[in-house]
Amino acid sequence: MNSWAQPLLLLLLLLTALPRTLAQQNESALLKPGGGGLQALVDSTVAATLEKFAGKNLQSTQLAVTCIDLRAADKLAQASYRGDAPIYPASVIKLFYLVAAHRWMADGKLKDTEELRRAMRDMIVDSGNDPTHYIVDLLTGTTSGPELPEEQMKEWADKRNAVNRYFLSVGYKKLNINQKPWCEGPYGRERIFVGKNYENRNALTTEATARLLAEIVQGRAITAARSHETLKLMERDPFKKIEPSCEPNQNVDFTGPALPPGAKLWSKAGWTSTTRHDAAYVELPNGARFVLVTFTTGHANEREIIPFVAAKVIAAMK
Repeated sequence: MNSWAQPLLLLLLLLTALPRTLAQQNESALLKPGGGGLQALVDSTVAATLEKFAGKNLQSTQLAVTCIDLRAADKLAQASYRGDAPIYPASVIKLFYLVAAHRWMADGKLKDTEELRRAMRDMIVDSGNDPTHYIVDLLTGTTSGPELPEEQMKEWADKRNAVNRYFLSVGYKKLNINQKPWCEGPYGRERIFVGKNYENRNALTTEATARLLAEIVQGRAITAARSHETLKLMERDPFKKIEPSCEPNQNVDFTGPALPPGAKLWSKAGWTSTTRHDAAYVELPNGARFVLVTFTTGHANEREIIPFVAAKVIAAMK
């Protein structure tokens, strides 16, 4: 090789590597703990998701995402796409009923019994509707049943809004937490209460859901001990070998498929014939910790949207 060629070749190699090196540096700077690049990450993730699933007719109004970076406890970063849009939450609402049950127990308004604990477990671990009905009855002092006279119905409705009043009192917004989750109902007073056009259905935003999950993770939901108990019920095994089923599994059918080996997952999913959601807390092997809440509507049978969103966030966190 000529004497002048070697320095020139080295210069060309450096110039070729420069764009990639700068891109890596920019990404690292944007996603420093407490950094300001999380919104850019969520925006690019949503854009990629809408492009990826354009063939499935995924609309911009059918997706909502909130991410909270928990790597720096004193400098939390949060970013959202449609994070303040109230959306029917399906079984994600059960996480709020669980925290309310702990609040009521801590305040002495609800007795801590073996049967209550069994219902709390089945509501979160198995996402059971029947145990949720039992807990809603205990929290609000109401029961399902036949229609009531107008004045009695007003009193019943006021009691049923007890959980709403609690979360509004501690700063939560744009939510409605007063309905039982149903498979075939509701009927009677429950049907009247939900409204002729279901206008009184449960509703959550991804921001409110992410806030609650972050507070649980940080030990600030009621007490540190109660937060730990709540999080324990949400523990999932994303690498569990499970036979494929038409019924989604909270371990492997939502955020779980996106996780790399060694990652850990805590979550509460929700699904109906029209919705598919997940509220997840993830710990990566490199120490990254984040909450990711993804709500989708109109694509209940599309299993790839939520893990696609998660994979994009995980790739940046790695």
